[in-house]
Amino acid sequence: MSIACCLPVVECVYCLACARWVWQRCLHSGAYDSETWGVASAEEFEPVPRLCRIILSVYEDDLENPQWAPPGGYGMEPRWVVHRRTYEDTHGHAPTYLLYVDHQHSDVVLAVRGMDMMKESDYAVLLDNKLGQRRFDGGYVHNGLLKAAEWVFDAERDVLKDLLERNPGYTLTFAGHSLGSGVASMLALLAVHDRELLGGIDRKRIRCFAMAPARCMSLNLAVRYADVINAVILQDDFLPRTDIPLEDIFKSLFCLPCLLCGRCLIDTCIPESVMLRDPRRLYAPGRLYHIVERKPFRCGRYPPLVRTAVPVDGRFERIVLSCNATSDHAIIWIEREAQRALDLLLESEKTTKAPEVQRMSDEITVTRDHDEEQQEALRRAITLGVADVKMPSAYGTFDENPTSEAEEAPLLSDSGRRRAVWEEWIARIFEKDESGQMVPRR
Repeated sequence: MSIACCLPVVECVYCLACARWVWQRCLHSGAYDSETWGVASAEEFEPVPRLCRIILSVYEDDLENPQWAPPGGYGMEPRWVVHRRTYEDTHGHAPTYLLYVDHQHSDVVLAVRGMDMMKESDYAVLLDNKLGQRRFDGGYVHNGLLKAAEWVFDAERDVLKDLLERNPGYTLTFAGHSLGSGVASMLALLAVHDRELLGGIDRKRIRCFAMAPARCMSLNLAVRYADVINAVILQDDFLPRTDIPLEDIFKSLFCLPCLLCGRCLIDTCIPESVMLRDPRRLYAPGRLYHIVERKPFRCGRYPPLVRTAVPVDGRFERIVLSCNATSDHAIIWIEREAQRALDLLLESEKTTKAPEVQRMSDEITVTRDHDEEQQEALRRAITLGVADVKMPSAYGTFDENPTSEAEEAPLLSDSGRRRAVWEEWIARIFEKDESGQMVPRR
């Protein structure tokens, strides 16, 4: 065609398409991913900077003489540390973690550090996964992260049960960064699923904060456990936005920007509706908190703003071409910007400070809004066919069993759903007689 017309038509079309893609990619900012979300309140975001500092303390060999403390210190009491387990203690089954009882905030915290680039065992945990390899509670999870979490849970469940019994009313919090965020998220799933092993703790007392989370669970689980798991993402962080197989990341570690740019070209051509149809696809877990601190075509950092939602569509599906894509993954920057954001939230609320009764009413309102938002996300997920969940009636529930059959049943494909509906329709119209033949119902 190009030769017949004496013009390079195909080449021109290809160049124009590439120019359009580059233009859209360069204009896309991480702030656009959450521009329709609501703004978080100070009460719900308060634990984030504190838990970031506890995660940072896991890197210290001696909290009495810290070497890497952030400005203002860790804010921890060393005598409240139950124990710290290193790679030698876990034998490479899990990263280093710390168990801490925060009596000031009535909280039992299990914090897991991020990936150690010098430890082969961490690579083994990350690479131990294939698409759809491991199912859990009606969804899919990262196999290696779940195995690491199972090892930690088996090693610490008796200690956790004892601490919760000695401190009634305390919450149980799992926190982690990067690799540790995936382990912490899996620990939260296990704790909720096996609460009787922890003394029958109420689901509302279990929570998880995943900083710079890895994509570790399917959309079905991410939405259903949004009341337990909270993921914190700083602006342009690359890890929650990419589902690149981890083995490809580490094979291309010395040219990661090239790999990310190539992935941008691929995911731009794939509609999000196609991505959502795959129930095995992994996503960032739970409720998302997005810290936005930069604006497109602007220099420097602006006062951080925290947005939150339980999204189904647009759940950080596009990688952002940014110079800060890797630096925004650092736990040091997350702690710093989260503390700045919390200070701004508290300052803005100080001018309209309410009495104690009004403050408690506001906390109840936030909880109710979060519950309603999660229910709406579940309805959206059911509409898209990515979650099989029995929604409670608006006028009450007639099934007192907390674990519904729909949650335990595996996800069905489109053909499986059509077959199930057809069989149910046939069963309503026909019945078997004494000879075993199908006859119309009377």
